[in-house]
Amino acid sequence: MSNILIIKLGSLGDVVQISGALRDIREHHKDEKITILTTSKYLNLFKICPYLDGCLLDERLPRYNIFYLLRLKKIINSLNLNKVYDLQNSNRTNFYRKYLFNIKDWSSSKDTLENKYNNSVLQRLDEQLRKSNIQTRYTLKPDFSWAADKANNYNFDTNKKYILFFPFCSKDLIHKRWPYFSELINLIKKNHSQYELVVAPGPDEIAEAKILDIKIALNNNLPLNFFELASLIKKSHLVIANDTGPAHMAAHLGARGFALFGPHTTPEKVSIEREKFIALQTTDLKSLFADRVYALIKSSIN
Repeated sequence: MSNILIIKLGSLGDVVQISGALRDIREHHKDEKITILTTSKYLNLFKICPYLDGCLLDERLPRYNIFYLLRLKKIINSLNLNKVYDLQNSNRTNFYRKYLFNIKDWSSSKDTLENKYNNSVLQRLDEQLRKSNIQTRYTLKPDFSWAADKANNYNFDTNKKYILFFPFCSKDLIHKRWPYFSELINLIKKNHSQYELVVAPGPDEIAEAKILDIKIALNNNLPLNFFELASLIKKSHLVIANDTGPAHMAAHLGARGFALFGPHTTPEKVSIEREKFIALQTTDLKSLFADRVYALIKSSIN
């Protein structure tokens, strides 16, 4: 039996987007053992992925930590790997390739992409896998539903249909944040009382979520895990979000919704638009007022 390694360290949106690529790799290597190298944040998520046989933890300690690197090298080389699919394609994984892992058959976008700056995320993945002679039937249309089906302990319950909001961003990505979620929520409250309005905050967002005065989706006062969050998104009537990981989850769970984009990138480049998930882009998020967004999404609420 051959042994295959996939590398994917983050972020959440990128992890969601490789669902189709993982399935294509699985279909191509039906009889091989496939292991993924990932970070602690996504370890439990990948452990239940149906396209993988095992997971390895990369603690991503600094490169000057020689003892850690040697330990990681020993673990990887003990797997007797025949092939690596580097889906992270970062400077770190390129360092692994050059100096740490003794594996000759290595698939990387740095080697295969002809239009690495023009193609979208999914197009780059597709081109990378096709250059490894993989038939890519799923890479361009990832389906993250396998995560939503594993929410065994999820306790969110509502008797109403609900609209789900993701109004926050990481502190280092504050430029992605649309500033008028509170005003939009008030407009929807006023005109669509038949819906429950729900926010699903992360660990550092609970206090801010309370200010919105809508239902907060938590499990025993803790933020939802990936499986619970995926289930909440999949069952929602509509999702409204910034350009964040949960927005990408919604897009690839088949949820209906909208992501609000500023000039930081394009929806096409990050492959977020799907049949039912639409991006609303502006050159200045501060100039995109709540009444304008409401007018654009009103027909989808009804």
